[in-house]
Amino acid sequence: MRSFDAAVVGAGSFGAWTAWHLRQAGLSVALVDAYGPGNGRSSSGGESRIIRMGYGNDELYTRWALRSLESWKELSAQSEPPIFRPTGVLWLGRAEDPYMEATAAALHRAGVPNESLERGDLERRYPQIDLGPIEWGLLEPDSGALLARRGVQSIAARAESAGVARIDTAVAPPPEGRRLESAALSSGERLAAGIFVFACGSWLGKLFPDVLGERLFTTRQEVFYLGPAAGDLRFRSPSLPIWLDLTEEIYGFPDLEGRGFKLASDRHGPRFDPDSDERVATAEGFASIRSYAGRRFPGLRDAPLLSSEVCQYENTSNGDFLIDRHPSFENVWLVGGGSGHGFKHGPAIGEYVTGLVTGGGEIQKRVRLETKATVQSRAVH
Repeated sequence: MRSFDAAVVGAGSFGAWTAWHLRQAGLSVALVDAYGPGNGRSSSGGESRIIRMGYGNDELYTRWALRSLESWKELSAQSEPPIFRPTGVLWLGRAEDPYMEATAAALHRAGVPNESLERGDLERRYPQIDLGPIEWGLLEPDSGALLARRGVQSIAARAESAGVARIDTAVAPPPEGRRLESAALSSGERLAAGIFVFACGSWLGKLFPDVLGERLFTTRQEVFYLGPAAGDLRFRSPSLPIWLDLTEEIYGFPDLEGRGFKLASDRHGPRFDPDSDERVATAEGFASIRSYAGRRFPGLRDAPLLSSEVCQYENTSNGDFLIDRHPSFENVWLVGGGSGHGFKHGPAIGEYVTGLVTGGGEIQKRVRLETKATVQSRAVH
């Protein structure tokens, strides 16, 4: 039986960064994942994720994103090719948009560079956008894209080079008890640790069905990549930033690395099993995205579909993260609820969890298990 000070189950953004920070704190650490870091079944897999600072008036997530951006940039500087792309992030707002107005105010309070753009400014800078009802924009010039799969694999490799033990195997649901002494692995071995951190995203509800089965919501999400015409640079960075249309719950990326112009709906889809459900996008999903692209980006009205992805979100009832001790196991921590907006926060969450595990302290009330309901009412975007 292999034994460690800490075992982190789940090598996504939350788990890999937590393993890194625990190792930096001097602990011996194992990082366990059934399919490996950045795998195609994970919420942290895929091509790209947004890193933005804006969260309405919610400064907790703004400050976590700021802290995380520093770490992602540091990791990117050591990676070839870089994993952070400073495309900028553009919020698209209607005439009266309280969320965007609150976002602008919070960014100013936090000292985050931002620029409010009137409709005329948007028309001059981004003529490839048919603004329609959009009256103004909010630009975060220092935000951008993270190459997700590469980013997770990079921090996992960095942790491994620092002494973290990588174990690519599944973990069985723990038995009942007051303390988890060891976990059973699908390889037939057992893994002993003084502390267990379960940061396994969509698998948290499977491992802890009694506690989390009805408090975490795993949903199917579709992503599409359209192909701009030959020589058309309007849909690449720096001609176009990442953009967010919160009113219609659609977001998109400029063409990165020739993959295509990325569009996706941020609306939560149907329930999804990350192990067994097939990942084939629907004709209905594509029709909806094509309709939006044709309205908002006329130059893409007839653009061919280059590829599509099906990934999943794993959310709590309102979108706040889950970071808390297991109610029964004194040495087990539950870390999740991050899909849809959590990837970017990996560095800050890893640092925060490490502080709680090694130094104690009060857990933010809003991330505690007791605040998670069994009915969805989304409040965090």
